[in-house]
Amino acid sequence: MEFTWIDKDTRAPVSSWEKAPGSSPDSPADHADNEPMTAPASTPDLLLIAERHALPTALAHLGASEAHAARLLGVLTLDPTETGACPRWAPSLGTLDDLERVVHETKPAIALLAIPAAMTACIAQVRERCAALNLPAHYLPTLDDLLAGDPASALPAFHIDLNALVGRPVRDVDAHLVRQAVTGKRVLITGAGGSIGAELARLCARFEPEDLILMDRSDNAIFEIDRELKETLPNVPRKAILHDVVDAALTRKRLESLRPQIIFHAAAHKHVPLMEDHPAEAVKNNLFGTKSVADAALALGIERFVMISTDKAVNPTSVMGATKRLAELYIRALNDRGDTRFTLVRFGNVLGSACSVLPIWSAQLAQGGPITVTDARMTRYFMTIPEAAALVVQSGALSDSAGDVFVLDMGDPVRILDLAQRFLRAHAIEPDANAITLTGARPGEKLHEELAYDAEELAETPIPGVLSWVGRAEETTWIDGATARLAAACARHDPIEVLGELKACLPEFTGGSLAEIPVNRRYSQEAIAPGAA
Repeated sequence: MEFTWIDKDTRAPVSSWEKAPGSSPDSPADHADNEPMTAPASTPDLLLIAERHALPTALAHLGASEAHAARLLGVLTLDPTETGACPRWAPSLGTLDDLERVVHETKPAIALLAIPAAMTACIAQVRERCAALNLPAHYLPTLDDLLAGDPASALPAFHIDLNALVGRPVRDVDAHLVRQAVTGKRVLITGAGGSIGAELARLCARFEPEDLILMDRSDNAIFEIDRELKETLPNVPRKAILHDVVDAALTRKRLESLRPQIIFHAAAHKHVPLMEDHPAEAVKNNLFGTKSVADAALALGIERFVMISTDKAVNPTSVMGATKRLAELYIRALNDRGDTRFTLVRFGNVLGSACSVLPIWSAQLAQGGPITVTDARMTRYFMTIPEAAALVVQSGALSDSAGDVFVLDMGDPVRILDLAQRFLRAHAIEPDANAITLTGARPGEKLHEELAYDAEELAETPIPGVLSWVGRAEETTWIDGATARLAAACARHDPIEVLGELKACLPEFTGGSLAEIPVNRRYSQEAIAPGAA
């Protein structure tokens, strides 16, 4: 990077030096009495606030980043004993005690914090003081922070009370019901490497299953949860099965050999915008993956099948929601065909799951912010991952009389903007207009989700926090014909045809990017009955 040196008295440039790779940050010695300035002159003025051990890494970042050149005004260190740690080309402007004076005199555009993430109290104090000065404070991970893992892990480890973010107390686990569901039984969890699947595995493992079968098509995901359980609960019998449940024939063979007694089916594609662009993949994984496992469970007489569903399946506006709705209808249709008890558990968003809002916001903060919110009006139901998993497992112990559709009571919906503001305050950041950016709703997203259809009457169950749908089941004789038509559309790799079939199957499926897809026919139940042409 090109540094121009400014004479302190005349403010005129006196010479320049091209910083070579590997050169010492103390060079050049003959410019020790001058101030460094990066080019071009239009770039922002930086004030570096650094802990002594983090200072060399921070200066190396600034010296190597030609694409993001900035004028370094100088350095504030954390205490007087550290002022000597500054190289000659990055003048020391004092210590943290001098922050207000230095900001008033130098008027920096950005404060860059190079402080180890473990020093959370110090970082919070610096951010508060910068906020009072209207000075944006960006966090620069130290070398130790970066070696710890992904960008989000380099964020200062503030304790975040998820209960406070949700806005209600988390319900306790009923250990008796969990034991009733899993103790002494062979338990299979599909999608065991995902956020919910992994939490189901952790919970079930603590209650002495006869065998815990972890199934996922992601080798990394299944390896991690298997490794974790091996370290934390090494005496629990378990199997890690690398398998894609969409393969119906192999799924049947797997279940024949494993003979689980209860299946928690968590495997699914969950990302709404991504599934809008890949409708055939959503149908194959969410509908036919569910069908594959459910059909095998029915054929083998497995005791219990519990499907994890979503609030996005109610009046779906997205491909993901529509495919989950069809999966719901399919497994409900199986309850009259054999001895296997089929149930589904429907709930909304879980805080902290992979690629959900909290990890995304954490990564955005680690990169200096701002954090993003799609729409100021958008609301969602939220629950913590352990709470959701506990209620799912407990519902697996309910008797036949409780019904086959369970909805988790998630309290009142939370405005995403309010959640973002709570998240920022938990990180000692004032949630002003500079800290949050509105990006607009993405394809397929609703402003407000629903946990049940208007016609679905919900009643309490013996489990606090679990409601049961009561009423006459929907007519589902058409479901086999619908799945056959969708399978043919997926085989032809025609996304428009797949979308048309989805809309034909589900009259309530509207909105999102599908509003532009023409539908030439709307199937009646008779038209898509088994064997219909």
